[in-house]
Order: sequence, then C-alpha cells, then structure tokens
Amino acid sequence: MKVKTAGSLAKYIELFFVDYLINQKSVSTHTVASYRDTFSLFLAFVKTSSGKMPDTLNIEDIDSEIIVNFLNYLEIERGVKARTRNQRLAGLRSFYRYLSIKRPDLSHHIQQILAIPQKRFEPTPLIFLNNVEIDALLNAPDQSTLMGRRDFTLILFLLQTGLRVSELTGLTFSDVNLDGASYVTCIGKGRKKRSTPLTKRTAKIMKKWLSEKERDNDEFIFENAKGKQFSADGIQYLLTKYSAIASKACPSLTKKKISPHVIRHTTAMKLLSAGVDIATIALWLGHESIETTKIYLTADLKMKEDALKKVNPTCKSNFRYKPSNKILRFLESL
Repeated sequence: MKVKTAGSLAKYIELFFVDYLINQKSVSTHTVASYRDTFSLFLAFVKTSSGKMPDTLNIEDIDSEIIVNFLNYLEIERGVKARTRNQRLAGLRSFYRYLSIKRPDLSHHIQQILAIPQKRFEPTPLIFLNNVEIDALLNAPDQSTLMGRRDFTLILFLLQTGLRVSELTGLTFSDVNLDGASYVTCIGKGRKKRSTPLTKRTAKIMKKWLSEKERDNDEFIFENAKGKQFSADGIQYLLTKYSAIASKACPSLTKKKISPHVIRHTTAMKLLSAGVDIATIALWLGHESIETTKIYLTADLKMKEDALKKVNPTCKSNFRYKPSNKILRFLESL
C-alpha cells in the first residue's frame, strides 16, 4: 500500500528501499534483507515504546534518544553483541544520510542522529583451521554416497576459494570454467564480479562432481537434498555435522565452532603462509579495502611469536617487537 502522507517517515523509508537501495545503488538482496530486518525491529520497538503506529510517524518523531534506546534494547533485551548493534546502527545511518539529501531543512535534526557513535568492542580472536583439522574435516563425508561426494566437494571448494557463503550458494554451472586455466566467477559484495583460480586438485574433483549429474548452465552447482538452492543455514548445518564427526579423529575441533567465515579465514591464512602478499589476498577474498585483510597479518605475527617462544623458552625478556610504520609492517609480513 502506498503511503500518501507527504512528510511521513514511512514515505521516505519506502523511497529509501525502492528508489535508492534497489533502483539507484542496485544493492544485493542480502543488503536489502539486512536493512529490512533493522527497520522491522526498529519500528516495532517505536510502536511498543511510544504507542505510535509506524505509518503515522513523522520524521521529527524520531530523535537520537529514541535510536540510542533502541540500540540499548537490542543489547539488553535481545542479547545481541556490540558488532550486531553496530550493524543495525549502520543501517539506520544509511537511511538518515539519504534523508539528509531529501530533507535538507531537517539537517540539524538528522545530524544529531548521524552523530551517534558506534560502540567499541574487543575483537574476537581469529579462528581458523590448521592442516590436521582441515584433513579431518575433509575426511568426514562418506564419499561412497552421492550426498557425501557433494559435501566433500563443497567443503574442499570452500576451503580453496574462500568464497562467502552467499557467493557459494548462488554459483551455477556457467560460473565454473574447467577448460585450460580453471577458475570460478562469482558476484560479491557491491555487485562486484571477481574470478578465483582453482588448483589442479580442486578442478579435478569439481570436474568429477559436475559429471555426476545432468545439468544446464542455470542450475546450481551445489543443491540441497530437495534439489533446491542451498541456504546459508543449510551450509552451516553441513559444517556443524562434519565438524562433529571430524572431532572424533581430531579433538581440537571441539574447541572451534566451524562456520563458513572460519573456512574463509582458513583460506586467507593458508595463502598468507604460502607467501601470497596481502594485496593479492584482499583481491582473492573480494575485500573492498586492504585494511580488512590486515587482520591476517596480525594473526600471522602472533603465530610466529608463539613459535619463537617454543623454540627459545628460556628467554626472559618481555620485549615485543612492533613495526613502527606501514612499510616496516609490510616488510615484516614478507
């Protein structure tokens, strides 16, 4: 139903989604879904706390205090972490930046909302798999069955490419080239297309898997038991299932919650340990900024430091070398 009230908040929310996000920016369905969930939660909170129906709200009805109360509600009542709190705030900020262009007469009101800071938090330790854990996970699927071969191929493919789960589930047969130089093409964040090379082992196993079923170019490479596109939850279910099986042979896996993002971290750390430079890893993973990729340099330096302690356990010095600037950090990573 179209909202007719010219100055209503609902009108601009509708325009934000349809005119700005979808028509102008052409954002992914995942981004639209994330923003949709943010506004659904926010408007439900406003309705409960103020008694006002969402379609009766005016722009001036929402101020910075209400939004801060909403963010606190997410943390206290819904139990979300600071990272998720910041994600919801980012969605609201995006809307109010758009609104500042549409309604410059309310710039002072909007700027107070845009000034709400993100919440600082301690980053969680980077979790990734070592070689023994990788082998245990790959050995978990029963390759005597069709589904077992699918799952083995899927896990190996994910480990080698480091694709995001949304990129993996959307792959069709036309996205994979196994003639000559083997590679896979996917659409990542920001609708950016990138190609990722496949190793000879991965290409060989992929070719074997693709030959097991009749297909056309629009068919998904990995389908669930119902022959439909995998969901993110479906991929997580498989990783949880095989992690439990693999932990019997590799107990260290019981201490790690394996997710698609942990697999992605594992890919990055394998590339780093093989001597691949950080800029190439950023391109490989589809990071918009190399700054995002630098977490792997930090993790790698910590691994080297821990290894040094084992080699020379009698050293009593508490000195820890810290490169003084970017070029020294770069040299340290080589």
